[in-house]
Amino acid sequence: MIPALNEAPNLPTVVNSVPTSALRALGWETEVIVVDNASTDDTAAVAAALGATVVSQPERGYGNAYHAGFRAAKGDVIATGDADCTYPFDSLPELLGTLTEADVEFMTTNRLRRENRSAMKRSHTIANHALSALSRALFRNGLRDSQSGMWVFRRYVWDGVDVKSTGMAFSQEIKNAATRAGYRYLEVPIEYRNRQGEVKLNALPDGMANLRQLFEHRFRRSGEERSARYERRHTPA
Repeated sequence: MIPALNEAPNLPTVVNSVPTSALRALGWETEVIVVDNASTDDTAAVAAALGATVVSQPERGYGNAYHAGFRAAKGDVIATGDADCTYPFDSLPELLGTLTEADVEFMTTNRLRRENRSAMKRSHTIANHALSALSRALFRNGLRDSQSGMWVFRRYVWDGVDVKSTGMAFSQEIKNAATRAGYRYLEVPIEYRNRQGEVKLNALPDGMANLRQLFEHRFRRSGEERSARYERRHTPA
């Protein structure tokens, strides 16, 4: 699943990097979903021409895009990543192999490694480390990169969490919600690549919104988040 806001120039590279043939050989049938988040360019048309399923979300916001996309998703496993060429969709066979072999339900990825340093502005790197450290302190889940936008998880996990964010804080909230709910989770390192096209992140306002959301989520009444055990008992194998 790929949220996209005015990413028409990047979509051919991103969509074509999804290794559908290799995945099919491993027994995975793949649907590529592009969520058009009120783009003003040809994002939707380009995505459709590339064979992707296009979901329209007229309310802008990173979280809004994912809420719409997850409602439309039908697969047993969902993999996500941005439309800016930064995330390694070509690594999906290995990531799905890890999900299966490690028997985890929610897998997130860590971009904040020394090898990826050149792909992210220094100010963004510092902010990511700071937010991730605070997230670890509040939720005690050990995740090193709370802001990573690449996750691979069982479809039923989404039905077992209550993620409220409509903006960039969605990324940290889904991780903290999944780990807090008791799903088996894992964080794995990935290659992070140079962003192509216009940067959509508004560093200061997005960072402050993420900061507020961390505290709001940490002290949210636990009854507002559904039980992972309940979902497991009521989900067919």
